[in-house]
Amino acid sequence: MLFPSGSPTSKRLIDLLVILFGLVIIAPLILLISVLVCIYNGRPILFRQQRPGYKGVPFFIYKFRTMTDDRDSYGNLLPDADRITLLGRFLRASSMDELPELLNVLRGEMSLVGPRPLLMEYLDLYSREQMRRHDVLPGITGWAQINGRNDITWQEKFALDLWYVDHRNFWLDIKILFLTIWKVIKREGVTQTGYATTEYFTGNKEPDRATRNQN
Repeated sequence: MLFPSGSPTSKRLIDLLVILFGLVIIAPLILLISVLVCIYNGRPILFRQQRPGYKGVPFFIYKFRTMTDDRDSYGNLLPDADRITLLGRFLRASSMDELPELLNVLRGEMSLVGPRPLLMEYLDLYSREQMRRHDVLPGITGWAQINGRNDITWQEKFALDLWYVDHRNFWLDIKILFLTIWKVIKREGVTQTGYATTEYFTGNKEPDRATRNQN
């Protein structure tokens, strides 16, 4: 799926050029993080989860693990907030947990810029309009990420994603990439108040307070 419809060849080439150049610079950092995750969070080093990609087709996303597999006496996983480690909090705050997603970009499953790939179970909860966020490749960063990230409502996120789908272009992608660096430095919107990341999407009704691990 190197050149899916809806993902212009020029955008794909830019993704590849930026990543191949960037990997030369950040390879030592990726190696260091891998060692630290193995020591403090345990194995496997990578968190792997199925997410919907272009046109909703599933793929496996990769991130550095930020949580342990600690469980209660009944064998159930503890809440996210109890399993995330100090290293995991740092990786999330700095967005370095998402560096392995560069592999997804190389494989053509993601782009550097696009709507973030969410959970598979959300697909049945979207309105027809919200489903349009899958008309482009999902991204490591996106318009919603530089305009609030996790500290905005789901409706605001979807509106921002759809705005990007309708207005995407080369210069907008460049702007998003540079603003992402600034947002990462400032560590804005990493988590939603009261959650390890953000509240669970329950559909286009009044959300409850249930949470689900989205790593």
